[in-house]
Amino acid sequence: MVIATSDQTLEILHLEDSQADHQLAALTLRRSGLLCHLQQVDTLEEFQRLTTTDSFDLILADYRLPGFTALDAWSYVAKKPQHPPFILLSGAIGEAAAVDAMRLGVADYLLKDDIRRLPHVIGRALEVHEARRAREQAVAQLAASQRRLAELAAHLQTSIEQERASIAREIHDDIGGALTAVRFDVAWIGRHSTDPAMQNHAASASDMLQHAIGASQRIMMNLRPPILEQGLVAAVQWLASGFERRTGVPTRVQSSSDTISTPPAVQLVAYRTAQEALTNISKHAQSSQVNIELSDRENVLTLEIADNGRGIAPEMLDKPKAFGLKGLQERARTVDGWLDISSRPGKGTSVILSVPLLSASPPAQGDAQ
Repeated sequence: MVIATSDQTLEILHLEDSQADHQLAALTLRRSGLLCHLQQVDTLEEFQRLTTTDSFDLILADYRLPGFTALDAWSYVAKKPQHPPFILLSGAIGEAAAVDAMRLGVADYLLKDDIRRLPHVIGRALEVHEARRAREQAVAQLAASQRRLAELAAHLQTSIEQERASIAREIHDDIGGALTAVRFDVAWIGRHSTDPAMQNHAASASDMLQHAIGASQRIMMNLRPPILEQGLVAAVQWLASGFERRTGVPTRVQSSSDTISTPPAVQLVAYRTAQEALTNISKHAQSSQVNIELSDRENVLTLEIADNGRGIAPEMLDKPKAFGLKGLQERARTVDGWLDISSRPGKGTSVILSVPLLSASPPAQGDAQ
């Protein structure tokens, strides 16, 4: 839709069965200096044909016409995604009917007795329509930008996990294997040496190598925990026991079943959510109890990590650099899930991950066998 300027002409479709009223509307607009081309139509079929094949900047419509009303015309136009503003120009419409039409989406209405205001009503309708179109375009662009950011976040998360898995394999296959082999060689030197000083150095070197092997195993477990191969419940229990061992905070895990079947992507998101939540608790919560609940009831995976610590102030959740929690929310979106964080200062914090699970159809008898 184009707003008329000094060198632009508005294309207006006039739904009117009175030639005199059509001429009066055209004369009123011409006297106002508004550049426009007014095309008259008086049947619903012709109106539908023209609005389908041609492009108009505005529609003027009488309310009552032979065999139909302007609302019949409006209901047809309103289905089009980029329809022009629709103005009622009638001498036979009550205020209640006009209000109902406005509720349905008609831009404005004007009585023919007050037709001198027609240029003003048209100008206002065009401005409102243009503002609405610009707002819709901005909303669409914002939604597209958010979608691209979400896709980028998902891609980055996937790339990070792939890189972690690759580094974990290298640590296990190369660094871990090399350190173990060197430790065996150092131990052999210590056993076959008769020099006490040499034996002491070999023992010290063996201890350092054992420490390095343990560190590489911890790094590998953090990067890509093999415990995930045993299932989500086992992985969360392993996280909880390690957290309790490191911090001394009692940590209880409850699950709706001993095993919860989830796709690998969902399993990894749930594991990372529990891992990040426990890390935040150890750093900030100052809690004395942590409860973790896992459930797959009603075909929705639910993971809740709750503590009784000092809680999170509302303004902390909106900090620009609160990337940990924002990262968890983006992770949840990558598997069509969502993350809820509820907290009150002094009352603890609860982090809840919810992910819909696709229902699996039961296998056929031959497949089961």
